Amino acid sequence: MDIELNLTSEPVEQAGPVEPLCVEPTDSIRHVLRLLKERKAPSLLVCRSGVLVGIFTERDALRVMARSVDLDTPIEQVMVKNPVTLRAGEKVAVAVQKMSAGGYRRLPIVNDSGRPLGVVQVSGIVHYLVEHFPKTIYNLPPVAHPVMQQREGP
Repeated sequence: MDIELNLTSEPVEQAGPVEPLCVEPTDSIRHVLRLLKERKAPSLLVCRSGVLVGIFTERDALRVMARSVDLDTPIEQVMVKNPVTLRAGEKVAVAVQKMSAGGYRRLPIVNDSGRPLGVVQVSGIVHYLVEHFPKTIYNLPPVAHPVMQQREGP
């Protein structure tokens, strides 16, 4: 199928990654929440000296608020440490596989030094697919192989 071939040959940078929003591990949760709100961002990356060490998402923010954590606590105490990443140049298929296996909605793209280059999101991959394969996607039936409830005919 065309989709499979292109997913395995095109780099993840083609799936519309967004520019990474980074903070330091010592920044407070309060500061991070303010940034997320101001930038209307669903996540941000935590970087020490420019190298990715963690990620903090809107899901993590909900967990923090539910546990009534002190908002002056450094973000490094509540971030997801050593998040799953993509290397620059990895294929879209690898991103889809990692997202599917881990239940992730976004993955940081890093260079060989661990510095963030972007963040690929599920929405970016969906837009990529629709843009590159509109006839295939728009012409698929709602159910690939419908099962008849009753046998047709007498």
